[in-house]
Amino acid sequence: MTFFAGFEERRLAVADDVTLRVRVGGGGPPVVLLHGHPRTHTTWHRVAPRLVAAGHTVVCPDLRGYGRSTAPPPRPDHAQQSKRAVAGDVVALMRLLGHDRFAVVGHDRGSYVALRLALDHPAAVGSLAVVDCIPIVEHLDRADARFAAAWWHWFFFAQPDKPERAIGADPDAWYGAWAPGRVEAMGADNHADFLAAVRDPDTVRAMLEDYRAGLTVDRAHEEADRAAGRRVTCPTLVLWSARDDLEELHGDPRAIWAGWTTDLRGGGPVDSGHHVAEEAPEELVAALVPFLGDM
Repeated sequence: MTFFAGFEERRLAVADDVTLRVRVGGGGPPVVLLHGHPRTHTTWHRVAPRLVAAGHTVVCPDLRGYGRSTAPPPRPDHAQQSKRAVAGDVVALMRLLGHDRFAVVGHDRGSYVALRLALDHPAAVGSLAVVDCIPIVEHLDRADARFAAAWWHWFFFAQPDKPERAIGADPDAWYGAWAPGRVEAMGADNHADFLAAVRDPDTVRAMLEDYRAGLTVDRAHEEADRAAGRRVTCPTLVLWSARDDLEELHGDPRAIWAGWTTDLRGGGPVDSGHHVAEEAPEELVAALVPFLGDM
């Protein structure tokens, strides 16, 4: 499949200090795809054209701080990279493109943005699909020794300065850029985009700020939501990678999401490793299309 054939790449200012790089293609009901760490929007290159073929307008941005989108200067409270701020970017982006209501699909860190979108902007989000994710506070509530050993990077990335120094010493090695089969698995163009991002010190710092925000301001926002009994009210689909460790650590993620949603419509595992959009695009699209069609 040709890399983003038929898509237009644009740069759009969504705030006074934030410009997003975005690819847009197709026609029909809009869906925005939100990538995770350390990817850029190009991780969706095998999924986006299939969703266009299924009759959707597909919007794929580099999230604030990732890829070639703006990385705002870090603040002491990390709020510049909060999921609330990033969600606000996405709403502004979609409005600039003429979409007041849309579906959201998030993977990994992008799923936390997707959750914040659905909670903060319920009138804008018609349906929500999350992949490889439970809310941050639910991870932290279950953070035992197994979780700490498997997801140690959450806590290392939250430390000041040291992660930047460690990654910056050899970003290719840190992110396993040249592991056997990595280029083929990602696709050459996607791999090149990812490589440019992780080699940029400003982007690396912004990606780390994402994790720092996660353990501080984002956690506080989710705790406030839970205390107030706020839930996602739009139809919600929960998917996860069968060959990753989310279910191993926490059991069926749908049982956790049931406490955060009012219209949970199932989902389940996808036979894939963590980067499901790259590894199992056909299976992912097969799960998404019927759900998005019910929006």
